[in-house]
Amino acid sequence: MKRFGLLILTCIAAFSAMAQRACYDIIPLPKEMKVDSTQVFKLTAGMGIAYDADNAECTRIAEFVQEWVKEATGMRLLLTPTDKASLIRLSITAPAAPKSKKEKQPALTEQQKESYTLKVDNSGINISAYEPVGLFRAAQTLRKCLPVVKEQEAAKAVELPYATINDQPRFTYRGVLLDCGRHFFPVEFVKQFLDVMALHGCNQFHWHLSEDQGWRFEVKALPRLAKEGSVREKTVIGPSRMRIYDNIPYGGYYTQEECRDVVRYAAERYINVVPEIDMPGHMQSALHVFPNLGCTGGPYPVAPHWGVMRDVLCGGNPQTLEFLKTVFGELCDVFPSPYIHIGGDECPKERWQKCPQCQAKIKELGLTDETHVKVEGDGGRGSQDGRSAENKLQSYINHEIEQFLASRGRSIIGWDEILAGGLTEDAIVMSWRGTKGGIAAAKQKHRVIMSPNVFAYIDHPQLKDYGKQPRTTDSYVVSCSKMYSFEPLVPEELTEEEGDYILGVQTNLWTEQVAYPEHALYQLLPRLASMSEVQWCKPEQKDFENFKARLPQLKKLYDRIGVVYCNEVE
Repeated sequence: MKRFGLLILTCIAAFSAMAQRACYDIIPLPKEMKVDSTQVFKLTAGMGIAYDADNAECTRIAEFVQEWVKEATGMRLLLTPTDKASLIRLSITAPAAPKSKKEKQPALTEQQKESYTLKVDNSGINISAYEPVGLFRAAQTLRKCLPVVKEQEAAKAVELPYATINDQPRFTYRGVLLDCGRHFFPVEFVKQFLDVMALHGCNQFHWHLSEDQGWRFEVKALPRLAKEGSVREKTVIGPSRMRIYDNIPYGGYYTQEECRDVVRYAAERYINVVPEIDMPGHMQSALHVFPNLGCTGGPYPVAPHWGVMRDVLCGGNPQTLEFLKTVFGELCDVFPSPYIHIGGDECPKERWQKCPQCQAKIKELGLTDETHVKVEGDGGRGSQDGRSAENKLQSYINHEIEQFLASRGRSIIGWDEILAGGLTEDAIVMSWRGTKGGIAAAKQKHRVIMSPNVFAYIDHPQLKDYGKQPRTTDSYVVSCSKMYSFEPLVPEELTEEEGDYILGVQTNLWTEQVAYPEHALYQLLPRLASMSEVQWCKPEQKDFENFKARLPQLKKLYDRIGVVYCNEVE
């Protein structure tokens, strides 16, 4: 009997060491793929990875390939940059030359910069791209194709069917927001969040760094701002309307060096960090430290509950713009992003209507009400008064900050409420209250990022049965299928030229009800996989049933890298 048991164990060990087969049914689905499953290339331990060792980015990507192959298969490849006989090759190639000598070489589009070709044949695995970012996207594709063996085991070989993959993303902006204002998340988790984004082909990390409930960014010229503005005395338990609190102080903020560390980490994964300081609303944590910047003089506690606060920065106080320029100046010093998010959402004008300073500023600027004007994309919240004088005062502040950031070489992004007082010149609109705001902005030839709440807000449940998932915002369900059905370009609303102003799509994780990293990942996954195909694939490629069939392969990788996810898909 002992001998029989030993035979079984030996057979299991031999089976686990047998060659396993790669699968190209990945998420997001590549643009073009041809597979010949009758022929295979065998990847085995000890094979070399060739690359340009003089290029630091290529070197780092080769190291990623080595790390990811070991992670999935247990096999260790060698870094052999100068070995022409290596069977895995990473190379930067030049675009094809114009047919005529008179023609100039056209500049690469943003999508072409991320494009790549991955070819598997009898010569090995060949990855080529115009720029290193394309090599990185290809390396992630290879990673997701590999079989995932049991931990502490190693495949004897991996069979990769012959294939040619030509790929590039549909949209240039493929974002995810993490709200660290309501709840603070440590730097190590932020890095894990970035790794998950990179796995799904995302390239823009929208980092929400200020809220009524906490200020999270260190401003060296204003040291009290983060130290005092980051801490609330208590936090509401359950629905905000019940006003039941835990009476436990809560806080945390990021030093500038920590922010720079996150920026470096993200850049190595070809993700741009878009910081957001939300203004002139959602500023009660700042008003707590500087009550002179409010209309009433305070006192203003760091908000212990959720919702839209009536107290906002005073639009008529000249110190308000001084404060904002100090904050955004240091933000630019830390974040090299071409985009800076200024928020602009949910700014009640109740205080401004009664504030002598705000009314004096409105008179000085000659601002008047245009309540008869319909505000496109209003969605019924935040600007019911149309183009009021107070909304125009907010546009004046937006414009001042836009000009300041333009002097630093940056463009602003704002939530779609910035439409209410008239759009500033080079503003990018992030359309969250449906798609109407984005459509209106595109028709005015302004760049747009689509992020409609009913398709893209993952603080909401992903399953219809609320009892099967952690408690969160419960006004409606954003399932994987709902998210997958979203089409950012609305052909019946936008011409082809207007559609070119849609930069891309973003999904948002707000954290009023999400306090821990595990819960954040559960809310994110696998919905980010669903959103990644909205961001990456053309509409004709998408098929939700096919997506669900491909998802189990990605879940195996989730398990290997140790991230929490919702195991059901609706």
